[in-house]
Amino acid sequence: MAMTTVRFDSAGIPLAAHLHTPDSAGPWPALVVGHPGTGVKEQTAGTYARLMAERGFVTLAFDAAHQGESGGLPRGLEDPAQRVEDFKAAVSFLSTRPDVDADRIGLLGICASGGYSLAAAGGDPRVRAVATVSGVDVARQFRFGADGTQDPAVFQGLLGLAAQARTAAARGVDPGVMTMFPETAEQAGALGGQHGIEGFEYYCTPRGEHERSAKFLAWPSVDKLASFDAFHAVPLIAPRPLLQIVGSRAVTSWMAVEVHHRAAGPKELHWIEGASHVDLYDKKEFVDAAVEKLDGFFGSALDRK
Repeated sequence: MAMTTVRFDSAGIPLAAHLHTPDSAGPWPALVVGHPGTGVKEQTAGTYARLMAERGFVTLAFDAAHQGESGGLPRGLEDPAQRVEDFKAAVSFLSTRPDVDADRIGLLGICASGGYSLAAAGGDPRVRAVATVSGVDVARQFRFGADGTQDPAVFQGLLGLAAQARTAAARGVDPGVMTMFPETAEQAGALGGQHGIEGFEYYCTPRGEHERSAKFLAWPSVDKLASFDAFHAVPLIAPRPLLQIVGSRAVTSWMAVEVHHRAAGPKELHWIEGASHVDLYDKKEFVDAAVEKLDGFFGSALDRK
């Protein structure tokens, strides 16, 4: 298997990506692999991209616009419309490659990219199949919390701060950024329970941290997320197949259940027993189980030879 760094355009913004190609002869089926919110291609997206390439797929793990090694200002912006466009631009890039069969391209979204991949697939019939791992709609997570029980006042408060930041910027004052992680795991637990602790342990310790992984979001991200619905286009995915892989202990799993109910075509909600949301990022026993399921799903859906 070979890995090369490539760049392609997404609505005028240059994106950086790692392209993994199998050792066997092509043209191959291909997968676009999206990273979690605040993540980069070198973390869990890169892990899944490498493992799926070993199974006979070209895989493209990219940094979202405004994040990682990709272009776009302001840095740290979470723009849902742009994130969906990034997936479609990645499909376009793969479609031009002679080592890729343009009629056999799928999407794999992890965490926040799970939601974005659903929205992209719903509006792009070039996508033959879509799968998610610990998939969420990050807009829902901001509005309702990871477990869906957040007090609505929390998001209203964030909207107020985002509005103040826009006013500050208009006056020529640095609006600052929205810090995503506290200083300690204990503080993360106080804010987000066990899910918060696990996120901190992955992104802020040697377990999974990366120098380009965002520890903040630009304030305009908040109001851009306010009216976004990653699941609106889910019924449009049919008749193409949809697979969602979810940990049985994931507090975010209510979102995957909602997607499953909305999906109108072939669909499967696959539970991995004992795994939390973040366990599926890097814990070998859970990642191996997820990849085994993804291999069978995409192997069939994309007619891997």
